[in-house]
Amino acid sequence: MAFKTVTPDELKALVGTSLGTSDWITLDQQRINNFADCTEDHQFIHIDQEAAAKTPFGGTIAHGFLTLSMLVKLCESVAVHPEGLVMGVNYGLNKVRFLAPVPAGGRVRAHVELASVEQKDANRFLTQQNITVEIEGVDTPALYAEWLGMSFIA
Repeated sequence: MAFKTVTPDELKALVGTSLGTSDWITLDQQRINNFADCTEDHQFIHIDQEAAAKTPFGGTIAHGFLTLSMLVKLCESVAVHPEGLVMGVNYGLNKVRFLAPVPAGGRVRAHVELASVEQKDANRFLTQQNITVEIEGVDTPALYAEWLGMSFIA
C-alpha cells in the first residue's frame, strides 16, 4: 500500500485540504459477479445482462456496496498517515450516499479531502476523509462517503 507519511502536526495541518485524486479503476462484469457471489447478492440488475438491459439502467450495474468497498484501493495512492504507523483500521462511516449507478465496465476514481484529525491519545489518531467517487463520463458521482479511520502509531 502506497501512502505519504507526515508528522502528527503536519497531518493536523492538512485538515480541510484535498489529498488528491486516485487513479481510475474499472468495475467490470467479472468483479461484479465475484462480489455477488461473495455477498450472495445476486439481484438481476447486477448479474443478468439480458434482464438488466430492459431496466432504466440499460444494462448491469455494480453493487453500491462494491463501489463503497473499493475505497481502500481507490484511496491508497493519496493516503496520508502519521509517522510511526503500526496499523490503520476502518472505524466506520458517518454518511454514505449512493448517487448514481456504476455501469458494468465503468471506470471510477476518488476525490479525497481530509476533513478532520482527532488525536485520541499519544498513539491513536481518528481521521475523517470526505470522499466523492466519480464515474468517468458521468456528471453525477457514484457515491459520497465520510469515512473514518483509526491510525495507531508506535
